[in-house]
Amino acid sequence: MSFPLLTATAALPALGAIATAAVPAQRRNAAKLLALIVSLGTLVLAAIVAVRFDPGGDRYQLTESHAWIADFGVRYELGVDGIAVALIGLTALLIPFIILAGWHDADPLETGSKRWRPTQGFFALILAVEAMVIISFEATDVFLFYIFFEAMLIPMYFLIGGFGDRAHEHGEETAATQRSYAAVKFLLYNLVGGLIMLAAVIGLYVVAGNFSLPEIAEARANGTLEMATTTERWLFLGFFFAFAVKAPLWPLHTWLPNAMQESTAPVAVLITAVVDKVGTFAMLRFCLGLFPEASTWATPAILVLALISIIYGALLAVGQRDIKRLVAYASISHFGFIILGIFAMTSQGQSGATLYMVNHGISTAALMLVAGFLISRRGSRLIADYGGVQKVAPVLAGTFLIGGLATLSLPGLAPFVSEFLVLVGTFARYPVVGIIATVGIVLAALYTLVLYQRTMTGPVKAEVEGMPDLRVRELVVVAPLVALLIFLGVFPKPLTDIVNPAVEHTMSDVQKKDPQPEVEAAK
Repeated sequence: MSFPLLTATAALPALGAIATAAVPAQRRNAAKLLALIVSLGTLVLAAIVAVRFDPGGDRYQLTESHAWIADFGVRYELGVDGIAVALIGLTALLIPFIILAGWHDADPLETGSKRWRPTQGFFALILAVEAMVIISFEATDVFLFYIFFEAMLIPMYFLIGGFGDRAHEHGEETAATQRSYAAVKFLLYNLVGGLIMLAAVIGLYVVAGNFSLPEIAEARANGTLEMATTTERWLFLGFFFAFAVKAPLWPLHTWLPNAMQESTAPVAVLITAVVDKVGTFAMLRFCLGLFPEASTWATPAILVLALISIIYGALLAVGQRDIKRLVAYASISHFGFIILGIFAMTSQGQSGATLYMVNHGISTAALMLVAGFLISRRGSRLIADYGGVQKVAPVLAGTFLIGGLATLSLPGLAPFVSEFLVLVGTFARYPVVGIIATVGIVLAALYTLVLYQRTMTGPVKAEVEGMPDLRVRELVVVAPLVALLIFLGVFPKPLTDIVNPAVEHTMSDVQKKDPQPEVEAAK
């Protein structure tokens, strides 16, 4: 039997979470170091997955399949395509930086505080989320995917509600109430989506007789499994609703700004750069793979919702007073671009959407983590409380600028390639939609540059005068992310080579071909 590489990639952080939680309370630094070592080991395994994956080979590779609940057709079935490989790599890459950035976020509070912060629990929960996200990307059994799609909500609930940001303009009791509200809202929104998806999962089993994605897709392709049009559309809506909540897509997005505002910066990155990607990934793997006719049927409505997300999220980002809420609304706008690319039903659009998932994760991590370092120094999330930071902390301001420029998709940085492909792919099939979506680019430039101008330029405020620049640990977090943004901005080929064959399979699932350009004959 070959080594179960995919199982090991998810099992290592899961076992690491248990081990970290078991470290004695007085040995907090040992718990942090153990969590970091486990996350680096997971990154090594993810790199091995990427090396062993053959883009020109079978659709699902490194597969594992074992009987689990045989009476109900449930199997422990794993496999990765190029899209999953890219997102597993993103997840494994970001977690060490999240752990390093949050190195002191769960340290004991000042004497007399009513809040207890279990350091071991904080890092154990991060590793638990990593394990569940990775196996969600690997699962090719729909029921197995559903279990971990829902299970990741529990550690995220405790990370949001139990380890909120110390920078709060109100008292500790008010801050605790707002954290609790944000955590409950996150949980309820996603649980409702998950329950609707569970009904669709059961319906799929009734129709197909099993939960295996490859088997169902093969049966549909060779005609041995037929779904009534109405049935397929209802099942599609059940799956899509859950993924749209997780993504998040307007109007199911309202939990995200609260969750990101009340979380520590590393947890905010975990939410939007890692966990939310499961929603858009699942749209590609399950919605398009299982329900091709229904996906085509729903495309016009989904494109409208994606456009609203793009414009609405960007407009609200322009008007934000809170740095974290601004990044949250910017992410809603970016997720609109990702979903737009998925449902444009072109190879350029879907390749761009997949690259956008990866590049958005890196750029948001860079911007939010630097913003977290900034907020921890000043003790405030409000934009108005800053000014002139670039004069006293030029390295912090410079990395903040690069993260912001990546967010607005400046040419030469990684997100530009993604956004360009999404817009080209959308314009090829839906030109009006593509034109309207470009408004989001203009608004992104506005909210990013205004944020930088108000916080980093101008006279140095008295509260900012003694602000230290980035420390060594913080530079270790930020510098590799900035380097990746530049590298993938000028040389995206390593990612596109992995992703494009998987996109071709997805296009084949929905029986779509790229529109051919209309060229007038030369006179």
